Amino acid sequence: MKNKYILPILLLFIFTKCEKVVDVEVPSIAPKLIVDASFQVFFDESPVTAETIVKLRLSADYFDDSIPTVTNATVFLTNLTNGTIINFSDANADGDYEPSNPFIPEENTEYELTVIYDNETYKATATRVKSTPLTNVIQGDETLFSGKETEIKIFFTDDGAVDNYYVFDFSNALFLALEDRFFNGAEYSFSNFYQEDEIDLPTTVTIKMSGVSKEYYTYFNILIDQSGQNAGGPFESVPSSLLGNVINTTNEENFPLGYFQISETDTFTLSLVEKD
Repeated sequence: MKNKYILPILLLFIFTKCEKVVDVEVPSIAPKLIVDASFQVFFDESPVTAETIVKLRLSADYFDDSIPTVTNATVFLTNLTNGTIINFSDANADGDYEPSNPFIPEENTEYELTVIYDNETYKATATRVKSTPLTNVIQGDETLFSGKETEIKIFFTDDGAVDNYYVFDFSNALFLALEDRFFNGAEYSFSNFYQEDEIDLPTTVTIKMSGVSKEYYTYFNILIDQSGQNAGGPFESVPSSLLGNVINTTNEENFPLGYFQISETDTFTLSLVEKD
């Protein structure tokens, strides 16, 4: 009986001696240009305003802690109806390009985005996608599994004249892409839940509802699945080569990542409180 501990001790000794640090080599990939040009027209405001920022970044290796910004590009929009040029500049040298003169993307007008970077030209086109206003947003009383989630209820009426696709931004880098397949033309409501570690109560959140194209809806769904929620936003990092609608017209092999989209967007600000 005295020898019953010898084998476990010997195995522990062997595995301890065999332990070693393994360096994982991840292949370095040439940086790709990332174009995040998600324009939002706040159509339900008076007067109507718009957020029209073109964010330019470079893709980074998997273990890199930061994403490089692009501050030396030429960026402009072309109104393809009348040929008007809208120039953009990066005044703060942070990779965020804004129009030299504020403008509101017009309805039924196609715009072409041009980005010239590192002697290569990138282009994409987009048209303003209509949406519908939010009817109401309220805090609910329901919870999910832990009993500590915070519920918000969203209400709106879908436009039955067309197939609609929406992207919801719930603040705190939480997003949802939704299509109207099962509620086309109807009054609709649904609940979204903040997990306990996603929000500190009491607080104020701004809910955004944006109309998007079918193609962008598909793209955004995949992007959320790949990047995950609470990752600083889906455009903060692109874990795989997910192609958008931006094309490198100079060198098609050096394809970019990202998307050019013009959305009608409605917002609702809601104060959340802690409930018993």
